[in-house]
Amino acid sequence: GSGKTEVYLRAIAEALGAGRQALVLVPEITLTHQIVARVRARFGDQVAVLHSGLKPGERLAQWERLRTGQTSIAVGARSALFAPLESLGLIVIDEEHDGAYKNEEGFRYHARGLAARRAVDASCPLILGSATPSLETRHAADRGSLRRLSLPRRVGGRPLPAVEIVDLARERQKNPRGRKLILSRPLRTAIEQTMAEGGQTILFLNRRGFSTRIFCFLCGHAERCDDCDVALVFHAADHCLRCHYCDLVRDVPDVCNGCGDPETALLGVGTERLEEEVGRLFPDARTLRLDRDVAARRGHTEHVLRALRDRRVDIVIGTQMVAKGHDFPGVQLVGVVAADIGLHLPDFRAAERTFQLITQVAGRAGRADRPGRVVVQTFVPDHYAIAPVATHDFETFYATEIEHRRALGYPPFGRLARVLVHGEDEAVAGRAIEQVAAAARDAIPEGTALEVLGPAPAPIARLRGRYRFMCLVKGADAAVFRLACQAVVATGRKLPREVQLALDAQPFNML
Repeated sequence: GSGKTEVYLRAIAEALGAGRQALVLVPEITLTHQIVARVRARFGDQVAVLHSGLKPGERLAQWERLRTGQTSIAVGARSALFAPLESLGLIVIDEEHDGAYKNEEGFRYHARGLAARRAVDASCPLILGSATPSLETRHAADRGSLRRLSLPRRVGGRPLPAVEIVDLARERQKNPRGRKLILSRPLRTAIEQTMAEGGQTILFLNRRGFSTRIFCFLCGHAERCDDCDVALVFHAADHCLRCHYCDLVRDVPDVCNGCGDPETALLGVGTERLEEEVGRLFPDARTLRLDRDVAARRGHTEHVLRALRDRRVDIVIGTQMVAKGHDFPGVQLVGVVAADIGLHLPDFRAAERTFQLITQVAGRAGRADRPGRVVVQTFVPDHYAIAPVATHDFETFYATEIEHRRALGYPPFGRLARVLVHGEDEAVAGRAIEQVAAAARDAIPEGTALEVLGPAPAPIARLRGRYRFMCLVKGADAAVFRLACQAVVATGRKLPREVQLALDAQPFNML
């Protein structure tokens, strides 16, 4: 609520006034509607929209409007970076920290890096906007590579929402034995108060489905995907088990497939289960859910966002789709149901993503006249990625995390490449990654501060029927890093046809 969008609009006006064009990128397609509405309100219909959600004919028509100069402003998601703007005068990347700007299939690129190159080629400014900038961006500003501009207050002097962090371990001790704790007493009370005041609530849980797995306490068997090394998620609405990676669907078993015992249990909570709990506790509340499962229905996302905007819903339950960039004046309360879901993933960016996501969703509260409130539920209230959220303290988080990165040589203090080899035959794929890792090591001169970590099975060791192995090339010497990566690619071309190799020199997903 600090006024970033107004800064963008005035910068666009400067570019148009100089007879040039402007490009605005947002991380999610759902955010294009909001920014397009504001751009049109300021500049009329001289805006083209580009994203993968358009039909091919619609996308071509927008592309032609830009190519022929009929319009001067392009707004879109990551791929809009390639819009045909011949007289580019400004590039804006909103929520620049967001992982959605990284394309991880086929041509691997990060929109922020390519935008910087395009801005240099066009001799135009690049504006990166975020309340929680990526560590790479913030470190570049500290070094002087970027100019840092701060918006320390909300528009009109509105206060930031008050944040309460709830220790779930203590709350669980107060809970009746055997009863699953989903919404703590402080969060339930806050929802009741918000509804009584006529305000709206967003409940954030970054996990889809009803339950994360079906588990047998007798033999320990959990229902897993046939083709991926992950547990199947129970979806109550369709009464099925589903894999969130390959979309395999399986009927729910009547007994444990491991030992035949009928007493299996549903473990873990997803947005579907949370929706059921909210319905039980607040039967009079108008409730909607927004996650990838329901967003697949045409028009549902717009329906939920419009209902929030028009105050026709009391509680919205959602994944990170509700956490980013939205401006809903009626939202007084944000509840983060499980703050530490992504905190312990095998990914050096796990703490950064956790802090960013909680801070971003907290920022949805109290953006109008009434003060906002945030309740964060967690089992690790003192963790350095969660505790600073209570005071909206990016600086404290940044100071701690940047020292961890410095000590370990991870970006922004070193370069990192992720090499992934996958194939249907586990032994063949395993031998292939050994060859690739050996080639990378052989390319590194003795005494150079560069290392190859691994090889090892990927954190998700099997996906869509293919076994996955990985290694990491890590170090600060750019020239030697390039030599090692070139050796990886050259070796990859000689691998058996039944395996595939992918090298990502700026990985954002370590799974």
